[in-house]
Amino acid sequence: MEIGEGSADLDFGDLVVMPGLVDSHVHVNEPGRTEWEGFASATRAAAAGGTTTIVDMPLNSVPPTIDPDSLAKKRSAAKGRLQVDTAFWGGLVPDSERHVGALVDEGVCGFKVFLVDSGVPEFPPVGVDQLEKLDLGVPLLVHAEDSGQLGVVTSPATYRDYLESRPPRAESAAIEALHSLRGAVHVLHVSSSDGVDAMLDAPGEMTGETCPHYLFFSAEDIADRATEFKCAPPIREAEHREALWDALVEGRLQMVVSDHSPSPPELKTDDFATAWGGISSLQLRLPVIWDSAAARSVDLARLVDWLSRAPALLAGLADRKGSIEPGRDADFVVWDPDGATRVRGRALEHRHSLTPYEGMTLRGEVIATLLGGDTIFEGGRVVDGRGRMLRRQ
Repeated sequence: MEIGEGSADLDFGDLVVMPGLVDSHVHVNEPGRTEWEGFASATRAAAAGGTTTIVDMPLNSVPPTIDPDSLAKKRSAAKGRLQVDTAFWGGLVPDSERHVGALVDEGVCGFKVFLVDSGVPEFPPVGVDQLEKLDLGVPLLVHAEDSGQLGVVTSPATYRDYLESRPPRAESAAIEALHSLRGAVHVLHVSSSDGVDAMLDAPGEMTGETCPHYLFFSAEDIADRATEFKCAPPIREAEHREALWDALVEGRLQMVVSDHSPSPPELKTDDFATAWGGISSLQLRLPVIWDSAAARSVDLARLVDWLSRAPALLAGLADRKGSIEPGRDADFVVWDPDGATRVRGRALEHRHSLTPYEGMTLRGEVIATLLGGDTIFEGGRVVDGRGRMLRRQ
């Protein structure tokens, strides 16, 4: 394989060489909540996990990315801090529609909306009736839960209390409501068999993703105070996990992305009513998915579609990312599918060490990551990279 400045031949023996992973669902949270995560730490974690491109969500930064000024502030915060290439989603909140054209011109990859409370006051939800008036020309990414189907959780709350407050019907009802929308609609973090079934009935162009935690864990195994597992929608019972795997294998879901949504450990109280809902897994996506995929006899070649090609296509970056072809960026992850990754939160590059995967041994080990032909991770160490800020093509 010929890579690098001035060209060099690298022999990786029997190791697997794949396109650099693309993660289109990452909450970097900078500026404004840099104590939760930040561009320096998030992109180091990406590099260590074989991810060469991330797409940053418009929240939970302050301000959220809802107009050209807030996008400029985010790009300023990212400048000089990137270990991997980084693109940006725009956000839609009530009365921000007037900024859509300008943000598209600035190269955002699409727009994210919440149909329910996002958890932060600066990013309120939008109604489907408002979305019906829009013709974005780029993907609309939707956190699809129906507020009318959600229950109230009061303290102190167990995991079962939290799970029952966000039933599968909340997801499927919201997805059904999206059937009236025009253009490319992408359903974020699908968590249930009900959600998958609702997508099948969509008359238009609808794609969907799921996340490592929905494919690896099940509600039956989560203890009452283990809020490191809290996310929205919640991790459901094993029957839903298996339905999500079936949907991936059959092509009804197109990708697996991290939904990396970290917070300081003190926000993860032991009460499911008050703890922040988000899981940190940016660095672990490949071994988590391979661990489960190998156990189900899934060919590792499918991982290229789920972890690289489909996220790049969604974000409008497939002209340079997500595949190994002439003219594409020389981004690669080199990994050992028979190796092992022992998860120790303190050793992860994420800003905070709390992880539901703590102490687990996962199948597969990232050996090296190359960005544009340059090695940015090798020997267990992140090498200073030259991550660039990308625009949708």
